[in-house]
Amino acid sequence: MNNETQKIRVALIGYGYVGRVFHAPLIRSVAGLELTVVGSSRKEAVLADLPEVHVCAASEVASRTDVDLVVIASPNDSHHPLAAAALRAGKSVVIDKPFTVSLDETRSLVDLARQHGQLLTAFHNRRWDSEILASKAVIESGALGEISHFECHMDRFRPNVRQRWREDPGPGAGLWFDLGPHLIDAAVYLFGLPHSVNASFGIMRNGGKTDDWAHVQLNYDRLRVILHASLLASGGGPRTIIHGTTASWAKYGADTQEAQLNQGVLPGSPGFGYDPDPGVLYEGATGKRVEIPVPAADQSLFYAGVRDAILKLKPMPIPLEDALAGMAILQTSFDSGKQERTLPIPLTEEERLAWSEARRLQRISR
Repeated sequence: MNNETQKIRVALIGYGYVGRVFHAPLIRSVAGLELTVVGSSRKEAVLADLPEVHVCAASEVASRTDVDLVVIASPNDSHHPLAAAALRAGKSVVIDKPFTVSLDETRSLVDLARQHGQLLTAFHNRRWDSEILASKAVIESGALGEISHFECHMDRFRPNVRQRWREDPGPGAGLWFDLGPHLIDAAVYLFGLPHSVNASFGIMRNGGKTDDWAHVQLNYDRLRVILHASLLASGGGPRTIIHGTTASWAKYGADTQEAQLNQGVLPGSPGFGYDPDPGVLYEGATGKRVEIPVPAADQSLFYAGVRDAILKLKPMPIPLEDALAGMAILQTSFDSGKQERTLPIPLTEEERLAWSEARRLQRISR
């Protein structure tokens, strides 16, 4: 970038559901970002939606001189090689979840970003969902007292196994690789690093080849975090539950942004991010039920934060250290499920110190 008034030119690699519904509209809604290139084999589909962009092969994106920021939303096992090429080419990089398919791959990208002096971050857009914003607000209010239990669900009803890479065995496939990073990041964002993990996974659907049920517990000193995902859950219990020493809180109903973006409603439009389902506070002594409206949500703030970080105005909205911690927890959860035992989080002391420092800088920048 030559100066702060120049547009940050963005290339998006991948134009499947995530690239089309989330990344492209969110990028285009942020002042100072310009989506100029899409790396995809689906040229006609891209140009039908984005006639002004240049479409090329994903492998060509890193070498382009008209790109400042590369966003990777391609299949999970391609994240590492595409990000490594972009970092070596001097680009800032955003990687959709999961960051990579192994902790070793994540560590190698962290090293590359530091060696080449480039910005690298994970697309944890769900931090700007209504239920996570509301969870953070009620925790920080002190209304629940000391938190003892946090439970978060991402359950869906998809009984039929589909023919797609996410449901075929291979690196980065399965439900927990898909939804686990969101749930893990919520826990790290709200509560910090756990000291251990115990997990269980299952294939519950007829014809299933990859996990479609996951139940993961993160253990803190005086807190237990339950993260759950299933493809055989219809109807609705609460998505988020928090218990504390003085009260409990629950949130029903999903954040509305994905549905809005899929319908072409963009950030800044009237009603964007409005969630009609309030949080519910249950007073501990009486059980009295009190409804609390949830904050308006806006996932485009992630990309506004990326823009500000590239312009050296603020730290990245998702510290790279959080991406590393999330991958360590994700990998440990799979190891725990296979070994059927509780396992510690395999971060080095240096990595833990770096995470603590990044968290301190985030607090200062708010």
